[in-house]
Amino acid sequence: MAEIKAPIRPGKIIIWCLLFIGAVIMMTPIIFMFSASFKYNDEIYELALISSEPTLSNYIYLFENTEFLLWFKNSILVALASTVSVLFFDSLVGYTLAKFRFRGRKLVFIAILSTLMIPTEMLVIPWYILARDFGLLDSYIGLIFPGIMTGLGVFLMKQFFESVPDDYLDAARIDGLSEFRIFTQIAMPLVAPALSALAIFTFLGNWTAFLWPLIVTSSAELFTIPVGLSSFSGEFQSEWEMIMTGAAVATLPTLLVFLFLQRYIIRGVILGGLKG
Repeated sequence: MAEIKAPIRPGKIIIWCLLFIGAVIMMTPIIFMFSASFKYNDEIYELALISSEPTLSNYIYLFENTEFLLWFKNSILVALASTVSVLFFDSLVGYTLAKFRFRGRKLVFIAILSTLMIPTEMLVIPWYILARDFGLLDSYIGLIFPGIMTGLGVFLMKQFFESVPDDYLDAARIDGLSEFRIFTQIAMPLVAPALSALAIFTFLGNWTAFLWPLIVTSSAELFTIPVGLSSFSGEFQSEWEMIMTGAAVATLPTLLVFLFLQRYIIRGVILGGLKG
């Protein structure tokens, strides 16, 4: 007996068309970026997507005549250190707020959430004064310390830890486990989807950060990729072919992260919405 296929609804066709248009709009700048990285400077403003004479000279110059590999290493170091710090401290605070009852707990949580309403631009001056007073300017620690802990991460982890059954934790306490071991060995594995999503978002956020690294660093040896690429833009002329080449290389890790970990991103976002 032939299988009867459900008719395609006009509404679904419209949705798919809108999604396709949105995908094209979002992908166009990325395609143009990769295309421009194979062009000479005088071809950048041409409408042709593919150069009549594609060249790899931009990539050769980027790796041989600039400090791009050093900027890449700095970006990796800052992003990884910030991610590890956020995962530990945000989880620790979220677990404490979710599983312990103490006076002022709600007030502390509200104070942490209130930081989400403060624009980053307003925090730059206090961060700079703090870094200056502690001698952290132009250093790796100075690059990392504003991202040691985030209010959004605390909120996300608290919501997830509240779903962890208290019976598991009580059983571990009866077995004699310390509170820190309960946190690391019992509670943390149960919120792995949230940890994965938080790690990905934190890494990508620090990988693309520009304002704070630009302010806190003065030596080229400590530049991250976004700050290093800005050196190709001068007052009278910008080397757009080099900016596009560097941006294309810098985009590859983020694309790989998304391609291989997109199921964790989607799962974390969905579960985070359900928990909220």
